[in-house]
Amino acid sequence: MGIMGFLRERMGIILVVLIGFALFAFVAGEVITYSRGFLSGDRDELGEVAGEKISYADFSDKLKQNVEMMQQQYGQSASTPQLTDFAQEQTWNQEVSRVILKKEIEKVGIVVGTDETKAMISGKNPSQQIAQYFTDPKTGQLNRASLDQVLSRVQTAKAGDPMIEQWDKLVASVIEGKKAEKYFAMVHNGLYVNSLDAKDDYEAKNKLAKFTYAILPYSSIADNKVNVTDDDYQNYYDEHKGLFKSNQELRSIDYVVFNAAPSKADSAAIKAQMDKLVDGLKSSTNDSLFVQVNAETKAPLVYQRKGQLEPKLDSIMFNAANGFVYGPYVSGNSYKIAKLVDSRVGPDSVKARHILLNPATSGGIDKAMAKADSLKKAIQGGKSFADLAKTFSEDKQSAEKGGELGTFGRGAMIPVFEDAVFNGKAGDFKIVSSQYGVHLIEIESQKGSSKVVKVAVVDKPVDASGKTQSAAYSKAQSFLGSVNKDNFAQQAKQSGMQIRKAADFTGVASSMPGLENARELVKWAYKSDKGDLVDQVYTSGDQYVVAQLTQVKPKGVLSLDAVKEQIKPQVINEVKAKQLTEKLQSASNGASSVEQVAQKAGTKAVPVENIVFANPVIPGLSIEYKVIGSVFGAPLKKLSKPVEGQSGVYVYSVDSFLNPAPLTNTVREREQISQTMLQRADNQIFDALKDKANVKDFRAKFL
Repeated sequence: MGIMGFLRERMGIILVVLIGFALFAFVAGEVITYSRGFLSGDRDELGEVAGEKISYADFSDKLKQNVEMMQQQYGQSASTPQLTDFAQEQTWNQEVSRVILKKEIEKVGIVVGTDETKAMISGKNPSQQIAQYFTDPKTGQLNRASLDQVLSRVQTAKAGDPMIEQWDKLVASVIEGKKAEKYFAMVHNGLYVNSLDAKDDYEAKNKLAKFTYAILPYSSIADNKVNVTDDDYQNYYDEHKGLFKSNQELRSIDYVVFNAAPSKADSAAIKAQMDKLVDGLKSSTNDSLFVQVNAETKAPLVYQRKGQLEPKLDSIMFNAANGFVYGPYVSGNSYKIAKLVDSRVGPDSVKARHILLNPATSGGIDKAMAKADSLKKAIQGGKSFADLAKTFSEDKQSAEKGGELGTFGRGAMIPVFEDAVFNGKAGDFKIVSSQYGVHLIEIESQKGSSKVVKVAVVDKPVDASGKTQSAAYSKAQSFLGSVNKDNFAQQAKQSGMQIRKAADFTGVASSMPGLENARELVKWAYKSDKGDLVDQVYTSGDQYVVAQLTQVKPKGVLSLDAVKEQIKPQVINEVKAKQLTEKLQSASNGASSVEQVAQKAGTKAVPVENIVFANPVIPGLSIEYKVIGSVFGAPLKKLSKPVEGQSGVYVYSVDSFLNPAPLTNTVREREQISQTMLQRADNQIFDALKDKANVKDFRAKFL
């Protein structure tokens, strides 16, 4: 308890913020480099950043702590593939950030002095991290007494005490955070916005354009009427090659699934089991034991108020007599039966305090119970409960408050504790034993009054039988035996199987669209070559999967073949644009207005106004950067040449520009631009540093 409990509870958080709160402004995406020759090198090398290796062992420890912290944060008892993926990315990004920033900070010579460190730990205004850990959640203020107590314990701890190591890690994270803060402050101080920048930005937001346009949309030509050549693809690719740079290796598969979900027969078998349990639950004299023996979910029996039960039970049990049994009924993926064990009227909330004794240090449970009884008699004889709590209670957090736990409702405490305080009355002393130790409890007050029920629920999930699973697996195995690299699609069609696609997944992914538990399949994909079939039938939940690797996108600029399908719509539009441009050019011959061009081209002239350069949207269409940019650089009353936009090909004529009032004070405008620059700066700085750091990521080989 005490300092050790405090640090243990927060150790995951301490590691998450190791590089300080400044880093969280720019957690960036991963950069993956895959090397087939990796295994011949350092087997513990998970990655490399700017020449510094990241070891698998260190990463695993931090990942485990991050996963545990996130499970606590999101209230999950077990990790999910999605949470694991998120934790992996967070941990990796933190490691990359830590190394990059450390090297930059060392390069520019940023330090945090002894006095500065002391001020951040115990000064008048401690660091944000220290304040976070020692803030009283009820008052929102720093608990200076708690902080001082921890500092005192650290100073008096003996050498080798794990508490010292844990505290040092917290202090190190505070120092690293301060260094990062100084680094970014230094960079921010180099950003500058002058008056000309402010004037340009002001006009871009406030100068209004009024113009008339005509458009021939790309949709006016059917895609199947367009002949797209290899040269068209090559030209588009060459002009936009910068858009096809991949910062990580990606892979794609085609796959089919053979469903091993529970059959109707499986469901009927589970229901039959539950039917047999109904009589047993009705006649049970120990409902808690019956639940523990027969239920899949072995939840303790506690009193619950209306609204706390699942909807199917809530309306039934509050109007039933004790002993009533309901079910079997379906709830989610399970059959359930429920028995109303008891109902009563009880308080809605309780205010209580306690003294927690540790049986291990008291000589056993019996002696701890006897000690609690002695303390109770001492309190009844006039001793202060608060003073005894501060002296004897193992729950140091409440002990500092005289054992006070505040006011709480049902469901806030463990069952044995809750039963004691809600079933007693104000002024009672209760002694109970739990997994935390022996509690001496005083019920200070009770508020409210409402009906509560205690319900025993027995559940059985509907799982696929061995017969169902075997049948699905046999079909998958038969399909795998019938396919090769060249006939996957054909065999799937003949078998009546739908081909699904999982595109552009990374080497550390643990799930895919439609496949939650796909880690082993991902590992196979990153060991295989394009066109390869799986080496075995893979399992994902209640599905058996047969897959083919269809694409490998390496890190760097992707080839035309890799992006050909992706750019197909844009290439088709470019071919259409040539045809539509010729049509508008022909209609423009001899025309002096947009209206005349529109009439000859078979479209309409559309007037628009109040368009600004900073928001290049044509109402009813889309963002049109090229068109609006052209408008703001065009002369008045002159018919434009055709302009290729996002939605089609345009011609326009500018009717007028309305200039805003002159900008007399640039201070406010410069501040707004500076704020925008600062918001983007950290991301841009980090991206540039990461590119330069030559990040190598071998996680696909380990995770």
